[in-house]
Amino acid sequence: MNIFVSNINFRTQQESLFNHFASFGEVSSAHIVTDRETGRSRGFGFVEMPNDEEGQAAIEALDGKELEGKELRVSVARPREERAPRGGFGRGRRY
Repeated sequence: MNIFVSNINFRTQQESLFNHFASFGEVSSAHIVTDRETGRSRGFGFVEMPNDEEGQAAIEALDGKELEGKELRVSVARPREERAPRGGFGRGRRY
């Protein structure tokens, strides 16, 4: 189960997020999304748990609970939507 976690403290490390969910079962991965240019946390991430029942228990228990001073928002991650390709020079312009 892929779990979306938002409202993460900008100082929270991936290991801390991983450990927070590990008390509910096996965690395959925990990833906090960072800005490409600055490397700074964007305040959200994803946790992958192979067992759906454990994942659902974690969602129910941790949604609205505090981690390092911030109240987390936790839900099942939706599949990523396809986006139109981003153009480069002259995108959308006529010359």
